[in-house]
Amino acid sequence: MSNLEKNNKVLNQNLSLGQEICQLTKNNIRDYAMYIALVVIFIFFTVKTDGVFVQARNISNLINQTGYVAVLAIGMTLILIIRHIDLSVGYVAGFTGAIAAILMTKAQLSEWLVIPIVLLIGLLIGFYQGTLVAKIGVPAFVTTLAGMFIFRGLLSLATQKSGTIIVPNEGFNALSNGFIPDIPVNAGIHVMTLIIGIIAVILTLYFKCKARKNKQRYEFDVISKPIFVFSLIFTSACILLIIGVLAGYQGIPWTAVVVSVVLFAYNFMLNKTKLGRYIYGIGGNPEAAELSGVDVKKVTLFVFCSMGTLAALAGVLYTSRLQSATPTAGLSFELDAIASSYIGGVSVSGGIGKVTNTIIGALIIMSLTNGMNLMGVDVSFQYIVKGVIFIIAVAFDVKTRRK
Repeated sequence: MSNLEKNNKVLNQNLSLGQEICQLTKNNIRDYAMYIALVVIFIFFTVKTDGVFVQARNISNLINQTGYVAVLAIGMTLILIIRHIDLSVGYVAGFTGAIAAILMTKAQLSEWLVIPIVLLIGLLIGFYQGTLVAKIGVPAFVTTLAGMFIFRGLLSLATQKSGTIIVPNEGFNALSNGFIPDIPVNAGIHVMTLIIGIIAVILTLYFKCKARKNKQRYEFDVISKPIFVFSLIFTSACILLIIGVLAGYQGIPWTAVVVSVVLFAYNFMLNKTKLGRYIYGIGGNPEAAELSGVDVKKVTLFVFCSMGTLAALAGVLYTSRLQSATPTAGLSFELDAIASSYIGGVSVSGGIGKVTNTIIGALIIMSLTNGMNLMGVDVSFQYIVKGVIFIIAVAFDVKTRRK
């Protein structure tokens, strides 16, 4: 460790508690702003709807509504990190959702067979678009704009004869409308949800303490013990509060399970694997990454394949949610995904972004939609509000990162 680093470490240790809190707030203002915005939105709509917004039924409904956007936004985060964009994801989701409905209604296939088939179709779509971008060199904007037209047309063709395709498959529909099973005890509350919540708190405490010890072992700066303990208590309280609300209703929705699995997998990949470092490296400086030995074309192809697969999964969740495939499915999905990513802290210049923060961005977008629907706000004004929130978030991001 250099003398400068040692001096900085000593200086941080000598800060008072108030000074440390101010310093942490200043250094992490971008991340904290998202959580503050989400809390403000929850408080505002709770007051305006006389508490209906935070009732267990509506919270479960909000989770199910957010599911498909969150999955799309996770994939979009990777796309934006490497300085590309995918405008086709909305209609890819709509088209693959229609394919799922057709396979279950016309071909009478089981959902256990249909879902893998649809995900494979999404992967092939991502491979096609990724090949155009990475191998042939067609700009991502042009490739995916063409894809948006193509898959919108394919969706219209798929639903042309029958219009809306009703999906009667109960197992498939339960994916975005059902809840995890409970232990058969008459407790008046969803016991399995409580158990999962307690396990989540224990794992959170374990991993946070482990991360702190690892930083101390390598002599990295860590926050003071009082603030660390407060963060553990606050995080645990938030988890238990959400779990308590859900346990008082019907438990954890299957949508939350699906999104959690996707989030965990992508968060691990970005933070714990070479592929994740390559993705950030390409976003930071693609030329330098290539000179360092990174196969930029292969990583770019992977990211587009990932996006196609997640778009198909989002299509499955949306079709399951509506219990039908409609000719308008996919409209503006890509806009919500892009907005969620940028609100979640993805840099407009690439190279920076976290999928965990993207989930908060998706919750902000869908909380606005859900709350304004409860208030009876006209759809036209809803678009205006979301647009204003989006531009404020991006402007704030540019301003803070410039500093």
